[in-house]
Amino acid sequence: MAGAAARFDAAVTGIGMVTAAGIGTREAWETIVAAEGTAASRVPALAALPASAGCWIPGYDADEAIGRRKAWRYDRSSHFALTAAAEAVGDSGLDPAAWDGTRVAVVLGSGIGGAASWEKQHNVLLKDGPLSVSPLLIPMLAVNMSAGYVAMQHGAHGPNLVTATACASGTTAVGTARELLRQGVCDVVITGGTEACLIPSIVSGFAQMGALTGRQDDPRTASRPFDADRDGFVPAEGAAVLVLERAADARARGAHVYAHVSGYGASADAYHATAPDPEGTSAELALRAALDDAGLSPDTVQHVNAHGTSTPLNDAAESRLIRRVLGDRPAVTSVKGVVGHSLGAAGAIEAAVTALTLDRQLIPPTANLDRQDPRIELDVVAEKARAADVEAAVSNSFGFGGQNAVLALTRA
Repeated sequence: MAGAAARFDAAVTGIGMVTAAGIGTREAWETIVAAEGTAASRVPALAALPASAGCWIPGYDADEAIGRRKAWRYDRSSHFALTAAAEAVGDSGLDPAAWDGTRVAVVLGSGIGGAASWEKQHNVLLKDGPLSVSPLLIPMLAVNMSAGYVAMQHGAHGPNLVTATACASGTTAVGTARELLRQGVCDVVITGGTEACLIPSIVSGFAQMGALTGRQDDPRTASRPFDADRDGFVPAEGAAVLVLERAADARARGAHVYAHVSGYGASADAYHATAPDPEGTSAELALRAALDDAGLSPDTVQHVNAHGTSTPLNDAAESRLIRRVLGDRPAVTSVKGVVGHSLGAAGAIEAAVTALTLDRQLIPPTANLDRQDPRIELDVVAEKARAADVEAAVSNSFGFGGQNAVLALTRA
């Protein structure tokens, strides 16, 4: 295990969030902490489908948030990224007009990219022919464009990329961002994840594979991580962005530091396209790698922000992994009980919530956990938020293709 002297701490100095729980970090955090039910409802764009429930963001106005001249040219996933990035950079206290943009990187995660624009223009193609397809289709749908637009917004001329590791994409992005800082490639990284694909083709695909909840008549109680009656996830849209700096740089300028990203681990199940390895053998590699990278022993972790999708297989496999490596002592939560599963953005949202947990010493509860599955032998926080002394936490993410990514965060 790495010693404490070898640990590299990336300071989280800014957070921005756009979720079904709220637009802006304060509103989202308050809703997640209250955990009064899933922030889900019937999605108008999905009205014709058997599976029409989702955690969408009806109050989001792209024209107001980023300006009409930009909004009509960008996919909704880029809208969210730009809004969350603007909040995060403002929150950090850094001034893009004054920084050296060549030393600022952008690393975002997205599982699918501009799928809504792609589907819309495909319908145009079928209805009106190829000459009616928008010339902006490619920059709207390309998965890299959210990071590109954030760089343009903030004058960030350093490395610019999007990680695509399915539902682990946001976590992979934050881990990659930290590594850029550690290598000295840049001084600031704008990182996180974004997703906006509550559209008929994508949701139908998830429904056909049996991944979605059958509780379509009661969306607010449908996402039930670790509950005995869980039956599938609630799809969501959203974004979260974090500003990362070297801890020493953040201290030198007197920045507020929410938490440190102190470790990162990744692995592949190499097992199945969509199902997790039921024993979690490779996921354990990622978790232990994150702990080793942070110089933490398993018995020093007080909190786990779980992937916790509300699917029977994922929650069971993850609970076995947590118990095997960390025991039954850490307090576990899943924010997907409130915000649903935003795919490539999920890990970024959960990293942001974990940083806020460390900053405020308050663990949000898991919404809709009425009867914990007796086979899940963990201390899952339910009913109300729990004040706790949290010095170290991990945030897990697992994705289709057997993608595993884990962040270890420590108190600043």
